[in-house]
Amino acid sequence: MIEDNEEESSVAEQERKNITEFGSVETKNPRGNIHCLNIIGQVEGHMTLPPQNKTTKYEHVLPQLIAVEEDPEIDGLMVLLNTVGGDVEAGLAIAEMIAGMSKPTVSLVLGGGHSIGVPLAVATNYSFIAPTATMTVHPLRMSGVVIGVMQTFQYFQNMQERIIEFVVSNSNISHEEFKRLMLSTEEIANDVGSILFAQKAVESGLINEMGGLKDALEKMYELIAKQREEKKK
Repeated sequence: MIEDNEEESSVAEQERKNITEFGSVETKNPRGNIHCLNIIGQVEGHMTLPPQNKTTKYEHVLPQLIAVEEDPEIDGLMVLLNTVGGDVEAGLAIAEMIAGMSKPTVSLVLGGGHSIGVPLAVATNYSFIAPTATMTVHPLRMSGVVIGVMQTFQYFQNMQERIIEFVVSNSNISHEEFKRLMLSTEEIANDVGSILFAQKAVESGLINEMGGLKDALEKMYELIAKQREEKKK
C-alpha cells in the first residue's frame, strides 16, 4: 500500500515537472491517451533569448515529439499555440517533426499564431483557431548583419519559398493566396503582410475550422478512433 502511494506521488511529481519545465501534460481516458504540447511565447532557436522572454525551446520540443511517436501508450498529440513566432529554422524543424508523425495530431491556435507559428499550426492533421485568435503572415525577416549582395537576396527568397511550400502542402490555402497575404501592403502600418482574424483564417483555407478546446478534443478522439479501426483491418 505504501509502495502504491509512493508510485502515485512519483507520477504526480513527474507530471508537475513536465508542466513546469516543458509545458506538456498527458491525459488518459478510454477514448484515448493524449499528449498536450504547448508552444508559447517565442520559439527559441540557436541563440538563447533574454530570461524575461517567455520562450519555447526547440531542444526541449524535438525529443518530446520523438517520445510521443514511440510511446505505445500515447494515441495522439494536441498542440496548443499562443506564439509571436521566433527562429525560422527551429520553428520549421518542429513543424516538420509534427507533420511527419504517424499518430493523430490536432492544433488549436489560442490568442495568436503569428509568423513561424503559421507553419506550426498547419503541421497537424487538423487545425482549429479560437474565435478571438489572430494569425500574422509576413515575409521572412532576419536580425543581425546582412550583407547587401545578390546572394543574400536569393537566400531570403529560398527560405521564404520553403515556408510557403510547407504551409501550402499542409493546408488548403493556395500558393498564390498565401503569397498575396504575405506580401500585402494594405493591412499593417509601416510593414508588409496580413493579420488574419479567425474567420478569415478559415475562409482562406489556412486553418480547417474555428472552435475551442472541446471541438479540438472531439476531433482528436475522432481521429484516434479512426486509426484504431484501421489497425484492426
